[in-house]
Amino acid sequence: MRRSSTGFGLVEVLLAASLGLIVVLAAVQITLAAQSTAASQHASALLQDEGRFVLGKMIQEIRLAGMFGCLSLPLIAQAPADFSRPVSVVVNGASTSLTLVTSDVGSPGSRPDWTVLSNCVDSAQAYSGLPPKPGAGQIAFPVRKLTYSFESGQLKLSTPASPAKAVLVDNVGAFELSFGVASQPGSSVVTRYDSDPDDDLLIRSVRVVLTLRDPAGRVRDQVYSAVAAVRNRLE
Repeated sequence: MRRSSTGFGLVEVLLAASLGLIVVLAAVQITLAAQSTAASQHASALLQDEGRFVLGKMIQEIRLAGMFGCLSLPLIAQAPADFSRPVSVVVNGASTSLTLVTSDVGSPGSRPDWTVLSNCVDSAQAYSGLPPKPGAGQIAFPVRKLTYSFESGQLKLSTPASPAKAVLVDNVGAFELSFGVASQPGSSVVTRYDSDPDDDLLIRSVRVVLTLRDPAGRVRDQVYSAVAAVRNRLE
């Protein structure tokens, strides 16, 4: 008596192999998609952190531009000429520079470019760098001059004490500035926004738009923007 044959035929083996290959390919695709998503999210988070750092720093400094103590500028003896232009911009082709003369909000122990000693009543005097020891009733107000420069895809920062431009962030697609301008010197009302104002003394606010790019192209260009009022602009 002949026994019946057992096992799988060629067709069954090929079918099982095909199904297994499909399952493996699907699993690989899911894994690659998950890795790509994770990489994109990581790249987006890095860009967001950089954008938040730069804009947060700039907005704080813009708000304090022109803050030279508790008395107005005309009452500060030996005030440098830079004090009269706390916000200024220079546009030169693809390069843009924003200069701020602002109350020092840097880390403790940083050396100011100027210091104003004032009794906050009727006298104030500006000193280059660190001042003499404050007298009775005097308060020291440190002031720095900061220049943000956008050139060759980088946003850089320089000061009179450190003229070499330090790179704050790479892979900058665009650095756009526009300024809220008043119609006359004594007004605080912004009548228009201008990217290159004729008179720096009429600037009342600054709008910053920063475009950052992922060098690996994992995410689209990310655009971050903020507006800050120059709180100490009016005398």
